[in-house]
Formats: sequence, structure tokens, C-alpha cells
Amino acid sequence: MPKNRLQETIFTIMMVLVMVYAMICYNIALETGGMKNFVFGAALSEFPIMIVAAFVLDTFIAGPLAKKCAFKIVTPGKDRPIAIILAISIFSIWFMCPMMSFIATILFNGGFNTQMFATFCELTVRNFPMAFFWQLFVAGPLVRFIFGKIFRER
Repeated sequence: MPKNRLQETIFTIMMVLVMVYAMICYNIALETGGMKNFVFGAALSEFPIMIVAAFVLDTFIAGPLAKKCAFKIVTPGKDRPIAIILAISIFSIWFMCPMMSFIATILFNGGFNTQMFATFCELTVRNFPMAFFWQLFVAGPLVRFIFGKIFRER
């Protein structure tokens, strides 16, 4: 787990990269009828703007809210580290998924139109299961593993 502001920023960047790319690939695959090789390249066109959006949202809104909510349930130093990690991760997903789905609605799925709310709801419902399982079983463990190797405690 990050120990200071610099480590927190690096951890957030790493998590955003892994989560955003996977979620973009997932959405393109759904829109085009399944996963195909071209999806990996096509995702790169949305990648830069969604990385910035996710980093800003996670740093200033979702991250602080997730920790605040998680720490009402778990206590660092008292509860097991896995319980703390899961609580923060679940609340992060809970906040980030609707916010990122809203941005995707505006930028890539019709923008401001009469169907905007319906599109936003559909994207959020469609994205939530993938975000949940990808975060808990792939992105979270992968990023924590790599982060642990970079910032090994001496």
C-alpha cells in the first residue's frame, strides 16, 4: 500500500492505466460484437482522455470518498490488510464506475441528447460487473504486485 503522497500518485497512475485500458477494450468489444484483435488498437484512441479523466476523478473525488466510506467499516492497523484493500477497492468501483460511464456517455456515446440518461444508465449497469471483477481479481492484484516490487520495504 502507498505510504506517502508520491507513492499514492504513482499507485493511482498505475491503477488508472490498467483499469481504463481494460474497460475501453471491454466496451469496444461489446459494441462490435465481441473481442477481436483490432479492439486493442482501437482502444488507444480513447485512452488518453479517459486516463486523464480517471486520474482526476480518482485523485480528487472517488479516492477520498472511497477511503472515507471504507474507514467507517474497517480500521487500518486493527483489521486485516485484505479487508482494508477490499473495502477501499469496492467503494472505489462504486464511485468510479458511474462517473466514468457518464464521461463515456458524453464523449463517445451520443453526448447531450434526449437519450443521455438512458445511455448513462445502460453503460453504468453494463460496466459495473466488469469493473468489479477486473479490479478485484486482475487489476488490483497486478498493480499491488508491481507496486510492491517497485517500492519494496527495506
